Amino acid sequence: MDALLKKQLEIAATKVRMGVIEGVHAAKAGHPGGSLSVADTLTYLYMHRMNVDPKNPTMPDRDRLVLSKGHTAPALYAVLAERGFFPAEELKTLRKIGSRLQGHPSMGKLPGIDMSTGSLGQGISTACGMALSGKISSDTYKVYAVLGDGEIEEGQVWEAAMFAAHYKLDNLVAVVDNNGLQIDGKISEVMSPYPIDEKFKAFGWHVICIDGHDFDQIEAAFNEAETVINQPTVIIQKSVKGKGVSFMENQVGWHGKAPNDEEYAIAMKELGDHLAQLEK
Repeated sequence: MDALLKKQLEIAATKVRMGVIEGVHAAKAGHPGGSLSVADTLTYLYMHRMNVDPKNPTMPDRDRLVLSKGHTAPALYAVLAERGFFPAEELKTLRKIGSRLQGHPSMGKLPGIDMSTGSLGQGISTACGMALSGKISSDTYKVYAVLGDGEIEEGQVWEAAMFAAHYKLDNLVAVVDNNGLQIDGKISEVMSPYPIDEKFKAFGWHVICIDGHDFDQIEAAFNEAETVINQPTVIIQKSVKGKGVSFMENQVGWHGKAPNDEEYAIAMKELGDHLAQLEK
């Protein structure tokens, strides 16, 4: 990846992480851990990869993204704001009555949201439907679906995986955010989905494994996905829950709680200092 582009994406991803903390703190509720772990991939997709237009958010030929792990909506909102779909100041209205930024993505409320999600396992199924529709209509758009590693304990995910392979949905790319933690603890202890790569291979998917915080690897993975014919692709990204905020990293307790005022100040200073270093 070009060094300048990489730096621009790193800056954008840091701003997205600051947006996550801003929103969850203002709401006094939400899911910061998984939002921070998936921030780099969402930043890459919306800021560089996907064919989307904030001025025309419903254009028919746009690429679609389904946030199957809908509880990490704070990351999606922060990315959409950074991309220009709505003012960043609106992030502070997260989860408030009357806000367009509800706890989970809701179609029709906010531009840029392609599917209402939150019931784990259902997002990947709707993404399969979008991809099949594109195939039938000979459309060129791509469909991206982002799943949690705890989410893939859901049986519906594997029904969708079988469906996608059966219909040869090579316009579908799924991302499994493998941060290793879910609400009740380590995924390996709650209900282990490992080996994730071998399971998807057995279901007929093309599998790519990467470091989810390395933009070079992220770009290489999506480039590889573009070359795959007659198979859906899954990118299994190893990530750090709470990435970018020292006291949240790899701490299961930050799956679904908001920072208090003191924690907010520490988190924003850490991210702000990192941003300043990147912008030098």
